[in-house]
Amino acid sequence: MSSYLHHRRTCAQKHAQLHDTLARIPAAYTEPPTDTDTKILALSLQQLVTACADKSVAPSDVLEAYGKRALAAHAATNCLADVFLLEAERAASLLEEDDKSRPGPLAGVPVSIKDCIDIEGHDTTLGFSANAGKPAHASAPLVRLLRDAGALLYVKTALPTACLSFECSSDLFGVTTNPYNPAFSPGASTGGGAALLAWQGSMIEVGTDIGGSTRYPSAHCGLYAVKGTSGRFPSSGCVSCTPGLEAVPTVTSPLARTLDDLEEFWGRVVEMRPWEYDHTCAPIPWSRVDYIGSGKKLKFGVIMDDGRCDLVQIDARVPEVEKLLGVIPPTPAVARALSEVADALREQGHEVVPFSPPSPLEGLKIGYQLMFSDGAASILEPRSSGEFVSPALLTVRFILRLPLWFKKLQATFLRWFSRPWGRNDSWASLVEIFHPRTALEERKLIVERDAYRQAWHEAWHREELDLVLTVPHALPAISKDPAASSKATLVAANYAFLYNVLDCAAGVMPVTYVDRGQDSLPQDFKQGTAYTNMNDVARAVHDLYDADAMHGLPVGVQVVGGRFQEENVIAGMKLIEHALGARTASDLSDSARQGSGGASLRFVPREF
Repeated sequence: MSSYLHHRRTCAQKHAQLHDTLARIPAAYTEPPTDTDTKILALSLQQLVTACADKSVAPSDVLEAYGKRALAAHAATNCLADVFLLEAERAASLLEEDDKSRPGPLAGVPVSIKDCIDIEGHDTTLGFSANAGKPAHASAPLVRLLRDAGALLYVKTALPTACLSFECSSDLFGVTTNPYNPAFSPGASTGGGAALLAWQGSMIEVGTDIGGSTRYPSAHCGLYAVKGTSGRFPSSGCVSCTPGLEAVPTVTSPLARTLDDLEEFWGRVVEMRPWEYDHTCAPIPWSRVDYIGSGKKLKFGVIMDDGRCDLVQIDARVPEVEKLLGVIPPTPAVARALSEVADALREQGHEVVPFSPPSPLEGLKIGYQLMFSDGAASILEPRSSGEFVSPALLTVRFILRLPLWFKKLQATFLRWFSRPWGRNDSWASLVEIFHPRTALEERKLIVERDAYRQAWHEAWHREELDLVLTVPHALPAISKDPAASSKATLVAANYAFLYNVLDCAAGVMPVTYVDRGQDSLPQDFKQGTAYTNMNDVARAVHDLYDADAMHGLPVGVQVVGGRFQEENVIAGMKLIEHALGARTASDLSDSARQGSGGASLRFVPREF
């Protein structure tokens, strides 16, 4: 009881602290936007740095413009964990007084930081009340690099308790909502930063990713992100929700509103030689890749779901799961986005082929066992009595605590008694391996992981692929209601988590919107073979899909490269944007000739 009461007091104090900070914000940040604000917000990262360098834009004006947007974003979505505009004002003043002939490569760029990255003098909570009121004694190497480069750090963003979550909720910060539809989550643990970016309350968000935590928010909020290979982006001082886990490492990754800004940020961070700040960084210079300018025709492998690689040539509203060997097929809007990208690339002369990699299910089984080898003890160790944690994570812990014999018995029942015969085989194979592992078993799993990575590498090169295309998640977004993530379970992280296991570079980009006219399931879907042949987890995920309720939400695709191929992934994303743009122009031209006035569903960020 005393632990619970202390938890409630700490949360109340944290709420009051943020409220008081916001109440003391200088009046300039609460005034209506000015023409100067509008002009600053219209600048790209490259233009902003140039303008700050030639003194045509003052960093203090940049901070004011983005500070106003950040406060508006917080009022709309509850996306902030900490605000320190006065500190940022001092940094902006120093930039204005600096007479260096060559300012830092990020001079004047507003950057928000997820609340699991150390900034001296500020809490690093991971959403746990036990970590509140314990400010970091030193900043992470990445934070020092960003400040040396001239970036303006002014807010930390909200995250869910323990990070492993599809909704962005905690007792410490409350519920963060999706800017496109407040009934839905902004997606996973970098959800606060994604909501802020979508509102243009920041130019860059720095988050972390162990199973899609930068890629889901990007997909759900219409943003861009690239998760790098471990060691490419500074990660020391970025506190993991799985401390000490190296087998599936947490990586620090940036998000941006535009692909150009994301590329510029990646390149300029690497230009700062991060390996001289952070011992975890590999000394690999940035080497920009331009597929559009080179005219090179690429070969893309498509993984339509985590069990099949068929390109959707039929009605995307009815996934053919009779032959499904994976876990969760994508829902219609998500499948349509991937199909549209594949079609657009083909129209530009690129080769787009089905890709049959080593079983994704086997990779997931290895990854989940490694992530939860300690029985989820380290993830939940800081939890106070009665503290809210995502039901999806609690479900995993519950399964982990069950006796192994019971789980094997349950898996046997799933295999023998599920009808149609065999529909729950993949789910059964996951249930029976969700169990704590000994040190010896964990080492054997790492050997299996490395063999799996090698098999994937060989399959990739055998097919002579440049990049792989797949979906980020089976759903366009998940409800902010914790009951939704309880139904989906963390197994629904399958499409993103696999590339953490492989340690590949993987990016997410927006493509379209959910459209109730195109993306609704047939009324008799649950009576059809597609649904009846799904395993229990896939059924639960598809039960959450509602094209009418999700209408207007962003939908994205995932672009995967090899290890340390971040530049290739970004170049591939640019190529996809170019192909989609050409297709949209063609569609509009056809509509004009036919007098139909048809509107394109190509993604365009909403102005909030």
